[in-house]
Amino acid sequence: DLGPLKNVNERHFKGQKPMWQEMVEHPNYDEHWQARNILPHLKKVAPAVMVVGGWFDAEDLYGPLQIYRRIEENNPGVFNCLVMGPWRHGGWSRSDGEEMGNIRFGSKTGVTFREEMERTFFRHFLKDEGEHGLAEANVFETGNNCWRRFDAWPPRGLRASVLHLHGGGRLSPKPPAEAGSDDFVSDPAKPVPYTEAFSTRMTTEYMTDDQRFAGRRPDVLVYQTDVLAEDLTLAGPITAHLHVSTTGTDADWIVKVIDVFPNDNPPETRRNGPPAAGYQMMVRSEAFRGRFRHSYSKPEPFIPGEPSLVKVPLQDVLHTFKKGHRLMIHVQSTWFPLVDRNPQKYVENIFRAEATDFIKATHTVYRTPKLPTRLEFTVLPAGKE
Repeated sequence: DLGPLKNVNERHFKGQKPMWQEMVEHPNYDEHWQARNILPHLKKVAPAVMVVGGWFDAEDLYGPLQIYRRIEENNPGVFNCLVMGPWRHGGWSRSDGEEMGNIRFGSKTGVTFREEMERTFFRHFLKDEGEHGLAEANVFETGNNCWRRFDAWPPRGLRASVLHLHGGGRLSPKPPAEAGSDDFVSDPAKPVPYTEAFSTRMTTEYMTDDQRFAGRRPDVLVYQTDVLAEDLTLAGPITAHLHVSTTGTDADWIVKVIDVFPNDNPPETRRNGPPAAGYQMMVRSEAFRGRFRHSYSKPEPFIPGEPSLVKVPLQDVLHTFKKGHRLMIHVQSTWFPLVDRNPQKYVENIFRAEATDFIKATHTVYRTPKLPTRLEFTVLPAGKE
């Protein structure tokens, strides 16, 4: 009902929200935002550091992972460890961490963190009491629902892997042998919702929601592997390489990595609702505004009909797709209202776009030998610590 973002000030904020005004006036990663980036300043870090994050932190998964990496790079010799649990934003301190929406993790992970990691860290470094007992990376593995300890993050000894998009909605390690593509009509007036729940706020549970509601839409492309013959553990960063084009001049690209449960999955996997047979658990997801495909500081329009590479970083993960499951990918261009609508007609500042700027566009995803759309990730070999 709001219409374009330009209506926000007139109808609601009345120019009285400074942070909103900052975003309106600085829609790109310009000097204003660059000056507020903390990462270049993480040098000469003196105290011991425990960086804590949640795999399902809708507000900030990027932050803890990048802070840990930058401290590690710039401060050799400083104690710097990482803890990543199956938590929402702040869930490590204000929840028991036993579940996220319909997914259960088999233990009170938040309590484990506070009693066995956070407490021993402070006792050791603040009171000189006992050993801290922490590994370099203390990471919860979803799917297998267990804590893992590594001497580095990402773990050492990972195997590079890739899944290519193929016709018929298939995902395969083999690159495409012949030309092909899939297209869909993206209509900003009928965007793909980010959840099937009804809420006046962002639901934190959306990060593990069953994705079958989205996969049924004609403006969501769906690809999946064959049934897995053995466990597959993804560890570390995931990046989607999309070769795409559009009949418009701008587009957003949303990629979701999904764990498809078998149809005979036992119902006790879920606490509430229907049985988990065929449940499609979202494991990782990210949105990318296509105008920033070459630079976050210097946006560029698409040339209608001309293929372009869009790399979508989905951040890190430690998740096991169990034997008998499938790995699925969704590709779409709207994710409302979690992400504001792209007009799909290039305008300099989307915060000031007019209602007439919002147009339908046909988006094409290529899967050819020369333009292979693929998901790149690394795999943790079985038994690797």
